[in-house]
Amino acid sequence: MVNLGIIGIPLDPILLDVGPFLISWHGLFTFIAVATAVVLTVYWGRKEGMSADAVYSVALWCIIGGIIGARVVHVIDFWGEIYRHDPVRLLYVWEGGIAIYGAILGGFVGGALYINVRNSEWFISAWGRYFRFMGEPDRAPLPGVGHLADVAAPALLVAMAIGRIGDIINGEHFARASDLPWAFTYTHPDSPGYLQPASHPAVAYEMLFDLILVAIIWPFRHRLRPHGMFFVMYGALYSVGRFFLSFLRVEVNEYFGVLNQAQVLALLVIVIAIPLLVYKAQIVRPGPGGERRSSAAEPG
Repeated sequence: MVNLGIIGIPLDPILLDVGPFLISWHGLFTFIAVATAVVLTVYWGRKEGMSADAVYSVALWCIIGGIIGARVVHVIDFWGEIYRHDPVRLLYVWEGGIAIYGAILGGFVGGALYINVRNSEWFISAWGRYFRFMGEPDRAPLPGVGHLADVAAPALLVAMAIGRIGDIINGEHFARASDLPWAFTYTHPDSPGYLQPASHPAVAYEMLFDLILVAIIWPFRHRLRPHGMFFVMYGALYSVGRFFLSFLRVEVNEYFGVLNQAQVLALLVIVIAIPLLVYKAQIVRPGPGGERRSSAAEPG
């Protein structure tokens, strides 16, 4: 294989290792990605009349749900190889082992549950009965699940692109061998990709795809109704791209003899999202200056 023009990545996956403190490039860019997603969602949400405090409160539960979901999906994929034999490692989140689909789906579920539970009658009643000493119970000015999901969709894509920078440096996501001029090799001995043949920069392709997808869906952010359909479109288009790009990845586990876990989940999202868009989504004309300002607790 001709290596002329191959891109070498010489970086140690560990950015800082001092005593008990260890910071990886992957962890650093994951933190930056999550922070960026929250800041952008708050910024765009305020432009649509949402309370910044309310969005921050929902974001906390999205993050919790995202962490749990990302870990659960990864553990399911590697249960037979790793966790069945050593269940304690389920808790070793600092060793890595997360799945982007689990983060997206878990984050959505975590935020949606908080929005629906926080303003439910039984929660307010229980708060008044058992926690009145912490303050009077009242309804929080939370945005609708669908509306907030729509606002967050492009922020998630930007965050996913940022997170891929850490994946590129880390080198743990193996891809098919390539002699293209932009193929990657990892030259640091501590990199998981060390001594692997030059390969497609599959995660870099995904990073570029995320940014291109932001540009594609951005003009529709105020034009799809009801609220939530823009998020569904993001999920469908991302899943189509991820499905095909994943053929360049080399994964440990295969399902149905040819697909990896991300592709199976992508197909499930597509099967659900496309019919929703066809039968429920409507294209509307945006109001003057884009989206009308709405009340923070608007349903949908």
